[in-house]
Amino acid sequence: MIVDSALYRKGQRVEVDCFPHEFDKLRAEAADDGDFVWVGLYKPSEGELADVAEAFGLHRLAVEDALKAHQRPKLERYGDSLFLTLKTLWYVDEEDAVETGEINLFAGRDFVVTVRHGRGSELHSARSRLEGQEAVLTHGPSAVIYAVCDTAVDGYSDVVDELQVDVDEIESSVFSPARTDDSSRIYVLKREIAEVRRAVLPLREPMRKLADGLVPGVEREAGPFFRDVLDHLNLAVEVVDSLDSLLSTAFDAHLARITVQQNDDMRKISAGVALAAAPTLIAGVYGMNFDHMPELGWRVGYPLAVLLMVAISGGLWVLFKRSGWL
Repeated sequence: MIVDSALYRKGQRVEVDCFPHEFDKLRAEAADDGDFVWVGLYKPSEGELADVAEAFGLHRLAVEDALKAHQRPKLERYGDSLFLTLKTLWYVDEEDAVETGEINLFAGRDFVVTVRHGRGSELHSARSRLEGQEAVLTHGPSAVIYAVCDTAVDGYSDVVDELQVDVDEIESSVFSPARTDDSSRIYVLKREIAEVRRAVLPLREPMRKLADGLVPGVEREAGPFFRDVLDHLNLAVEVVDSLDSLLSTAFDAHLARITVQQNDDMRKISAGVALAAAPTLIAGVYGMNFDHMPELGWRVGYPLAVLLMVAISGGLWVLFKRSGWL
C-alpha cells in the first residue's frame, strides 16, 4: 500500500492537488530545479509497484528485487537511478529473537521511492525528522538516502545493545555456582548474531562508497553525513564480532564446567561405593557359615565386626571429606 507520497521544494513539503497514487501528476509538479518526490510503499502488490515503476522509469530487474524482497544489502546503478537494499532489524526480548525486514530504495534526480517489508522497517519517523531539518532536506534525494540509512543503522545499534544484555546474562549464568543448562540459549543467540551479521556486514561497502562520494547522483557534500552512518555501522560490526567471540568462549567454558561437574559426581559416587564396600566385605566374610572359621566362637565377635565396619567406614569418610570427594 501507499504509506505517503509528497513533493519537496527548497527543503519544504509542498501540498499538491492530486491523489497519492497519481504518480505521473505528482512527478510533473517537480518542475523547478531541486524539486523531488518521495513515495513510500509498504508491501506493495505487483500492480502497485508496476504503476510506480512506469511513472518513474524504474528498471525491471530492480523492481523484481524490490517486489520479492529477501535481498542481500547492496547498492546498484541502473541508468540514471540508484537502487539500494538494506536490512532492518528489531529485537523480540521474550524469544531472544532478532527479526528482519527490508527497505528497497530507488533514487533518481527528482524522485525517491522506498519499498518496505517487515513491521520493523517504519520510515515515518525518518520522514518527520527530515522534514524538520530544512537545511538537510535541500540536498534532495541524497538527504532521503541518508535519513533512511541512518534510521536503519540506528536500529542495528538498538538490537546490538539488547544482544549485549543477553550475552552478559549468559556469562553470569555459565560462571554462577548453580548448575545451569545454557547450551540451548547460547546456540539461539549465536544464530541471532549470525542473522545480524548478514544484515550489517554487506552494508559496509555501499556506505563506504556513499561516504567517499563515489556514487554518481549522490551529492559529495553529503559525504560527512554518510561517514557518520558508516562510523555507527562499523561500531555495530565490531560489537557483533566481539559478542560472537564471547558466546563461543562462554560455550567452551560451559562444556568445561559440565566436564568438571561430571568428574566431581564420579568422585562422590566412587566415595559412596567405597564407604559401602568395606562393611559389605566384612559382612560377607562372616556370613559364609563355614563350620571351622576363626573367631566364629568368640563372644565379642559380633560387636567387634560391627565396630570394625563403623571404624573403617568412618575413616574412609574422614579421608574423602578432607580430599574434597564428599
